[in-house]
Amino acid sequence: MRNRNTNIILRGVSILFLTGALVLSIVSLVNYSRQRNSYPAGMSIAGVPVGGLTPTEASQRLLEVYTSPVEVLYNDAVIHIDPGVVGFEADIETMLAAADLSRTGGSFWGGFWNHLWNRTPPEVTIPLSPKLSEERLREYLQNEIATRYDLPPSPPVPVPGSPDVLPGQPGQTLDIDRAVLLISDALKSPTSRSVALTFTRSSAARPTIENLSIQLKQIISVSDFDGLIGFYMVDLQTGQEIHFAINNKQEISTQPDIAFSASSTMKIPVVASYLINRGSNLSPDMSNAISQTLGKSSNAATDTVLSAIEPTRGPIMVTNNMRTIGLESTFLAGFFTNPAYLLQSIPVTPGNSRTDVTTEPDVYSQTTPSEMGSLLMDIYQCAQNKGGALIAAFPDKVDPRTCQLLIDFMAQDKLGSLIQGGVPDGTLVPHKHGYVPASDGVIHDTSDVGIVYSPGGNFVLSIYTYHPVTNIWDITNPLFGDLTRAVYNYFNPATQ
Repeated sequence: MRNRNTNIILRGVSILFLTGALVLSIVSLVNYSRQRNSYPAGMSIAGVPVGGLTPTEASQRLLEVYTSPVEVLYNDAVIHIDPGVVGFEADIETMLAAADLSRTGGSFWGGFWNHLWNRTPPEVTIPLSPKLSEERLREYLQNEIATRYDLPPSPPVPVPGSPDVLPGQPGQTLDIDRAVLLISDALKSPTSRSVALTFTRSSAARPTIENLSIQLKQIISVSDFDGLIGFYMVDLQTGQEIHFAINNKQEISTQPDIAFSASSTMKIPVVASYLINRGSNLSPDMSNAISQTLGKSSNAATDTVLSAIEPTRGPIMVTNNMRTIGLESTFLAGFFTNPAYLLQSIPVTPGNSRTDVTTEPDVYSQTTPSEMGSLLMDIYQCAQNKGGALIAAFPDKVDPRTCQLLIDFMAQDKLGSLIQGGVPDGTLVPHKHGYVPASDGVIHDTSDVGIVYSPGGNFVLSIYTYHPVTNIWDITNPLFGDLTRAVYNYFNPATQ
């Protein structure tokens, strides 16, 4: 009887345990089935954790992250960029499809078994699937950021009435290529959505040549010089020119340019004509004569050079050579040393035909600021093997070596005043100055023409002055220096 009761009890307990196990299994299966409807723990989509979320919840989470603005810092401005505005979109449907495949693609019962044993599922990472229009992003960067926040360079500003220039400020330009990369990375990141944009520095431009022209005229207007000044400058890099004349503080026309006494500046055409007609293979005696002509301004040496061109007609050949290269108002009608005499009648030129203004130019030797400046530009271009009128007019007689030789001789003029007085020490200034007493013993004309070589660019200056009473050195010389310094500062604003 006991054994029977015991068996009944044991059978009842077994049934109870089996029933409990079955109930637990069903409950676990139901829980697992519910969990399987959500993404497993450890899963992330595009860097956003979605474990335990349903597809709908995960989609909402992804939208919140990838439609939030990207913060951009540029030039002290904080800019918030809407991803949609620049053509960015996270392809949520594609990413959820990949996540669903990972979620439901494995064995149901294998997953259930791992669930029963409380095993942590492996981490699953679904990469970002982005859509981005780089063209729209670049357009936004240019129109909304660069246009608004870039800082253009400010050019140096000439100081009115002074050769000095107030320094400019460098500009700041958005590096758009770099910005595209940085913002693209931020748009694709769920957490790092703040970017500091980079920029490039642009150097301050020099003042405009129009501003330089105004500054030069103001320097003359505030100076004590009340005579006639003809000014010509040419930028040897661009060919831009400044050309004006001022008579007793009033600007006058330079059409045609005004004839001045060439005085010793005519020695440049003299040596140029010798090299054209007799070549650049110089004997020691001729090399010394040219050195004395341009370096020491010796009139006797100049006549030696003229006689070597042609014993009696050297000056006429100089004039003809200048006519050949288009200098209509430049002539030499006689030798330099006394007793001088005219080899021809005084040529009538555009420069000395003006009736509204006169400098009472020397009947032996005349030129204009623009013609002498043009000659120096031709010499420079020839030396640089960049063409010019000299090579064009005398292709078989002139080459870069010839012109460089002439420049080297001009560099021997070490006056240290006038144009040379307006540049820093050590600046190369091949030039020729001129001033000569008139018949009354008074100096009325002072001139200087030269090529200035500077770090910021090379330029030609041709400056002629005339005063009907007396050309006072202590007034004229500082004026030449100030005008030269203003032009030098224009080319080299950072070195003043």
